[in-house]
Amino acid sequence: MAVAGVIAEYNPFHRGHAWQIAEIRRRLGDGTAVVACMSGNFVQRGEFAVLGKRGRAEAALLGGADLVLELPTPWSAAGAERFAQGGVSLLAAAGVVTHLAFGSESGDLRPLRAAADCLDGEAYRAGLRRLLGGGMTFAAARQEAVRGLTDREAADCLSRPNDILAVEYLRSLKALGGGIQPLALPRVGAGHDSQEASPYPSASALRRMLLTGGEWRAAVPEGTASVLDREMGAGRAPVSASNCERAILARLWRMEEADFLPYDGGSEGLYHRFCRAVRSGASVEEILSGAKTRRYPMARLRRMLLQAYLGVPQAAQGETPPYLRVLGAGARGRELLARMRKSASLPVIVKPGHVRRLDGPAQRLFDAEARCTDLYVLAFPALPEAAPGLEFTAGPVML
Repeated sequence: MAVAGVIAEYNPFHRGHAWQIAEIRRRLGDGTAVVACMSGNFVQRGEFAVLGKRGRAEAALLGGADLVLELPTPWSAAGAERFAQGGVSLLAAAGVVTHLAFGSESGDLRPLRAAADCLDGEAYRAGLRRLLGGGMTFAAARQEAVRGLTDREAADCLSRPNDILAVEYLRSLKALGGGIQPLALPRVGAGHDSQEASPYPSASALRRMLLTGGEWRAAVPEGTASVLDREMGAGRAPVSASNCERAILARLWRMEEADFLPYDGGSEGLYHRFCRAVRSGASVEEILSGAKTRRYPMARLRRMLLQAYLGVPQAAQGETPPYLRVLGAGARGRELLARMRKSASLPVIVKPGHVRRLDGPAQRLFDAEARCTDLYVLAFPALPEAAPGLEFTAGPVML
């Protein structure tokens, strides 16, 4: 049986995601199982997920996924390279995944592989250093360095967000050296971050609808709609960082300049500029605007701010998650979990009580994730009566 892994945020799960799962089964066979490695409560662009991770896991199961594993915050709220590094390593550690499926603007493995191979070469690194020294931004320098060593088609992959992730997935697969086969799928519907009307709108457009009271139902499958109705009725969605802005500011204003260094993300001295912006900013947006330059894109600054608020820096290069946390499973997912008891190379955490089996580093990561969840709850539209400690009491969604 083919088992396709998908690395996703499902923020939230929409019709495009459902199409992708159906397309995986069309290509690999109706009996293909789908394992989603999904971001937890915080996502790659440095934001709070609009719906909590268990609600998003449930929507994914209702939309066709069989098993949902959590990508912990040090990887989920990191740049593309670390995000891919964490997701690919977790899917490989499960020991059951045969294919890695991902959406891309090109939908063509040839230029994606060419770009991935180029980024791992010394000639690329030398070219990148030269171009950065000439004052180019990192994104422009990376693309220009690849264009000089391969071709325009491969270089153009590094200008499109889904292709960039696809390239990083291929790099991570190559580094692992395992037998997982890549499956590139074309992206359907509106482009990344597009606000255009479409039968398959972008996730950012859908989040805007949710946060502004727009008409979002036509953009999501029935399962997602039912989960959103329940969570919104309970005051747990849509989640927005603006609901806890004062808590964020209280944390940042108490930090000294050196305290920002672990969240710099590149040892380029960004933490100096970021601290100055914090000292003069009266809101999150003022801080981000004060820190922004041509060299530092807003997504990186948002990740830095989020990591500083949570007290959790992004994962280091080569660092991978130390356990497999199950967020949800359907009938076929439970069959996969039974197989994983023998095949998994990492501890599988299904119930909160399983945390006691973890070693020191894994226990510290889980404890950090629990603190992150407590801070996530502060961004609910309505605070629950008993907010702290959710990670130690809430189990996975089993359908």
